[in-house]
Amino acid sequence: MPPSPASPFPSGRPRGRATAAVALCAGLAVALSGCADPDEGTNGVGRLEAGAIEQKARTAVGAATAVRVTGALVTQGQTYRLDMRLKKDGGQGSVTARSTTFALLRVGDALFLKGSEDFWGQAAGPGPGASAGASGSSGSSGSSADVAGKLGGKYVKVPSGDPAYRQLRGFTDLGALLDGLITLDGEPVKGERPTVHGVQTVEITGGEDAKGGRLDVSLHGAPYPVRLERAGGAGTLTLDDWGKDFPLKAPAKDETVDYGSAIPRT
Repeated sequence: MPPSPASPFPSGRPRGRATAAVALCAGLAVALSGCADPDEGTNGVGRLEAGAIEQKARTAVGAATAVRVTGALVTQGQTYRLDMRLKKDGGQGSVTARSTTFALLRVGDALFLKGSEDFWGQAAGPGPGASAGASGSSGSSGSSADVAGKLGGKYVKVPSGDPAYRQLRGFTDLGALLDGLITLDGEPVKGERPTVHGVQTVEITGGEDAKGGRLDVSLHGAPYPVRLERAGGAGTLTLDDWGKDFPLKAPAKDETVDYGSAIPRT
């Protein structure tokens, strides 16, 4: 009878030792992989303390050229739902308040407001010395229904001296809006690492209980804020399309109405 093929494990005992060795090596590999650096391949802000991460986010916001802001903002007891695209020289988008939506467009210092007839029908009435003619033509002020019919669906230029100008402009101002929002109340605390709209982030909260707000900062690319929960339940906003440019130009003449030195109260 020919001899049996040589075996690397001529007896049971050595085979058992080898199996144990393989298992030990496999276990060691798993243990080592569990100790891998979770920030490998990221922008590194996850390694920082909470306060430093918050500052990095604020610095990134300050250098941003454009952003899209969507979500709810609560101020002075009023809830506004925003969908705004902003950049250094203006912005455009929509704001919903009291179940009514209106559009805002700002190019430089020129601010335009567009609402439906229903929107203008809720106005208190025509402003003093108002003219309801289109694009600089004159006309007499009439009832709220007349005003709504003439302004509905048109861009109305908001005079810089109108009391509404400053408030409405705030929705279109990248620097002013974000500077007032990217703020946490209380000592910042580093939290979990949630994925927000497909973006890996590190969470910073205001205080251990997060009552001072919550900020999710991107772990890839520039450390931009991706989501903001404001303190006191004052709204949650998503911030994306950072640095993504978009066209911005004043509306055509036939799309606008010049209402004079003051617009109806909105």
